[in-house]
Amino acid sequence: MLDKIRNKVLSGKRLTEADALKLFQSNDLFPLASLASYVAEEKNGKKAYFVRNRHINPTNICVNRCRFCAFSRSIGQDGAYELTIAEIIKKLKQGRAKSKIPFSEVHIVGGLHPEWPFTYYLELVSTIKKNFPKLHIKAFTAVEIDYFSKISGLSLEETLTSLKRRGLGSMPGGGAEIFAPGIRNRLCPEKISGERWLAVMAAAHKVGLRTNATMLYGHIESYEDRVDHMMKLRRLQDRTGGFQAFIPLAYHPKNTDIQGSYTSGIDDLKTIAISRLYLDNFQHIKAYWVMLGEKISQLALKFGADDIDGTIIEEKITHSAGALTGEQLTAEQLSDLIIKAGRIPVERDSFYRKVRRAQ
Repeated sequence: MLDKIRNKVLSGKRLTEADALKLFQSNDLFPLASLASYVAEEKNGKKAYFVRNRHINPTNICVNRCRFCAFSRSIGQDGAYELTIAEIIKKLKQGRAKSKIPFSEVHIVGGLHPEWPFTYYLELVSTIKKNFPKLHIKAFTAVEIDYFSKISGLSLEETLTSLKRRGLGSMPGGGAEIFAPGIRNRLCPEKISGERWLAVMAAAHKVGLRTNATMLYGHIESYEDRVDHMMKLRRLQDRTGGFQAFIPLAYHPKNTDIQGSYTSGIDDLKTIAISRLYLDNFQHIKAYWVMLGEKISQLALKFGADDIDGTIIEEKITHSAGALTGEQLTAEQLSDLIIKAGRIPVERDSFYRKVRRAQ
């Protein structure tokens, strides 16, 4: 079975959904790793990327209550918080002051606050850009953009263009979860549909914003649901070419409504490898070390991944759900992980261009 798929890959033929499903159902892990590693090296050589970045979550107050989320709160609920723009700027300035080499990207996602107007987000982006002109702003999931469109009365393209004019540089891939309606309605019935998520991303690509794409796996979905999810991403990428990286996100059960268990290392590596083989029109596959852990992320570089994200600094969302990792790694630690995996570490900017620093 794997020989036929291997021959397809080596001859440059596109895998079908049936092929991807067969790979998920197989436990022949080492041939899978070899094949995925081959594809990754064909696309990116021996390079493995990381970025100096910093996460900011402006608020955990949210109108939605996704069953897999341990982060969101209601106004007045214990643990609820909301940051002013001044507080966010202070966090960024403090982080910069502590760093010998400043981070090049800020990653901003948060809850759908019921009382904040769209002007808050416009001012947030423009104020960050004013204070840090060279800092790349990667911000707002498709779910947030849809919400901004609703509260502002603007179209998706108008919403995105307004943010881009004020300094938004790109978008993360969160909020995709699983597209299959039956599963999505059990996971996050209040969240936008998978079709709407894809429509937001198509609009972002149309106005010139590059984005990432994610898939949350290891909860109540099936292998068929995972393949369906990746199929829809591949189709959109065929149309727009606007996705930079695909990031499989391992489900974390602690403090969530659906509970369950953590994913296994085998499932993590298999999912990384299959995504590398199936998503032939994505240049990069990311092993997000916050969710996978440092060692599995390192091993994922042998299973088709070519990026392990970045320094992070103060990640809150996954840690609310029981992440066992730390909240940050240094660039030196990331480089060491990559080197010990037999790869060449490359510090990148937000568009996968090599960052060159004065010696």
